[in-house]
Amino acid sequence: MDSLLMEPKNRSATLEPVSGPAQPSVKHLPAVQHTLHHAISCVGTGLHTGARITLTLQPAPAGHGIVFKRSDLNAALLPARFDYVVDTRLSTVLGDATNPTNRIATIEHLMAALNGCGIDNVLVLVDGPEIPVFDGSAADFVFLMDCAGRVAQEAVRHRIDVLRPVRVEQGDAFVELSPAPVQNLHLDLSIDFPAEAIGKQTFSTELTPATFRQDLARNRTFTLRQEIEALHKAGLARGGSLDNAIVVDGSEILNPSGLRCPDEFIRHKVMDAVGDLYLAGAPLRARFTGHRSGHCLNNKVLRALFADPAAWRYVPAHASFSLAAA
Repeated sequence: MDSLLMEPKNRSATLEPVSGPAQPSVKHLPAVQHTLHHAISCVGTGLHTGARITLTLQPAPAGHGIVFKRSDLNAALLPARFDYVVDTRLSTVLGDATNPTNRIATIEHLMAALNGCGIDNVLVLVDGPEIPVFDGSAADFVFLMDCAGRVAQEAVRHRIDVLRPVRVEQGDAFVELSPAPVQNLHLDLSIDFPAEAIGKQTFSTELTPATFRQDLARNRTFTLRQEIEALHKAGLARGGSLDNAIVVDGSEILNPSGLRCPDEFIRHKVMDAVGDLYLAGAPLRARFTGHRSGHCLNNKVLRALFADPAAWRYVPAHASFSLAAA
């Protein structure tokens, strides 16, 4: 999520996980697809509506992919694909072009956790117009998946290889996908904010389950204090608080607990990109480079990539893809 919020209040997201099998300590699993061992549900607060929302993650068969469904509507399924994205202003929003009511917002943190945990197939049921925000990071989604467990399926896992550079720009912001020097997705991002507490930050990593858990999952979304009033006037961020986002006021961090790491801002941006890029429909083998990027450019670069058949190919995933927990 790019930005948010409100004044502090008690945390309203309540996780209600079902206990699951312990995660195996495995260095290299076969290059096959994975789903959850069993379904798991939780209850949390919607960031923008402030509503109590129930989220359920259900196992799905091989080849199903990541698919969302509004359980409160008699509406079509929403595949987690870049071409189903209908809005990117404050979060990544999936929607049905023929039914404006059928929308699900703020999917990026859940998508990041699914990508980081190596889950290929799952049905996501949500009884409202957005995914619960929890603490503003992906950590609670990782916790849910650990509780549900992971199970291998009898189908080869595929990936998308980027074959030549694809770049999109907006002012001085840009993102680019290019051929990767490694077997997985390599991310290299930078940000530059006038707020002294943020300033210029850079971060690079190769995406693996271990690096996702260690370096990305716990980093929260953030906003500038002066943005909050405008969001409230627009009817947004009704569920936002210091419990689910970092609020910056010039050189100050308003959250009593401070930051989880000094460069939490850029790490969150990288985490957002991990989620947005999983909307390719399969893991990417690519180098993702960006400056001042957000959900809009992340989606535009996927659209540009798939508009050029010579820029990508669909191939079996590398057999050494590691699903070891951190």
